[in-house]
Amino acid sequence: MPVKLFAVLCICILYACSGGQQQSETINKNTEMPAADSSFVKGYFFKEPAPFAECHASTILHLQNGEFMAAWFGGQKEGTDDVGIWLVKGNPGNWSQPVEVAKIREDAHWNPVLFQAPDGKILLYFKVGKKIPSWETWIKTSDDNGQTWSEATEMVKGDKGGRGPVRNKPIVTSGGLWIAGASHEEGKWDAFADISTNQGKTWTAAPYIALNRKEFKGKGVIQPTLWESAPGKVHMLLRSSEGAIYRSDSEDGGKTWSAGYKSGLPNPNSGIDLTKLPDGTLVLAYNPDTTNWGSRSPLSLAISFDNGVTWPKILDIDSGDKKDEFSYPAVISYGDTVAVSYTWNRKNIAYWIGTKDALIKAAKNRQ
Repeated sequence: MPVKLFAVLCICILYACSGGQQQSETINKNTEMPAADSSFVKGYFFKEPAPFAECHASTILHLQNGEFMAAWFGGQKEGTDDVGIWLVKGNPGNWSQPVEVAKIREDAHWNPVLFQAPDGKILLYFKVGKKIPSWETWIKTSDDNGQTWSEATEMVKGDKGGRGPVRNKPIVTSGGLWIAGASHEEGKWDAFADISTNQGKTWTAAPYIALNRKEFKGKGVIQPTLWESAPGKVHMLLRSSEGAIYRSDSEDGGKTWSAGYKSGLPNPNSGIDLTKLPDGTLVLAYNPDTTNWGSRSPLSLAISFDNGVTWPKILDIDSGDKKDEFSYPAVISYGDTVAVSYTWNRKNIAYWIGTKDALIKAAKNRQ
């Protein structure tokens, strides 16, 4: 186990990752949560009272200096004009106070996405607009690990509906392409890949993922999460309205995509995200419910060793009553360590950290 992660583990109180204990309506004043398995670290990014009534849709980044950065939207309620983008930095047990890092006008802000470019620059993407069809995608950048930020600029000037990463982080392919999972929600739902050949300066939208609409009872698919399995071979998993996670594959670096098809994983029309480890192992965070607009509890991890063909469930990283909400995970990895941030009942943003070896051990313990 890395020395840094071991040190982090030593300062954290441990919590039952799959115990199913009922969650209280108000969060503990401590930012650390207990966990049953000492291989995992779990906690909150901030203490109450928070400077906002509700928060949702987090994003997480592991910085080159070893710290974490996380962001989310917060305000009176999702969609209200006071909602802005909030950010913290630090490590478990030592987080900065949340600061509002982006608020370009009195209008709803949504779905921040943190991304560190290969040259070290940090980009913060976010949406602005009262209704989803009117969303604009804005960007702020930092060259000093988030100490200072540029003024916000539109990613695709004049665009409405949302370009670039709609909720999950972009990927950089082996050929140097930046690919972002994007989607539009106006009547029916459609997802697509947004591609940049010049490090994010300009973007080209690939065609929508084709769907057999006759099979769909709901609106469609949104919010792709992406990975590259080999040069030119890119894949996405998608949130859907059909009680299942959908998948699409590209053989030409994201320019064209297969028709969407069911992956075999459940999805209650809630956000998902995954990360690819250096050896090709995939780790997915999701809510394992098959009902459209079903329960967002528990929040679970699954792991795949065969490029997403099979996904044995490993553990629940948070659970409670069916009315609880542990949702919209953001998943990253650095080396063989996985970190997840997620919404905790709209009252806080929680995190979970563990190693691949610990996940494999947990999988064996479930057998």
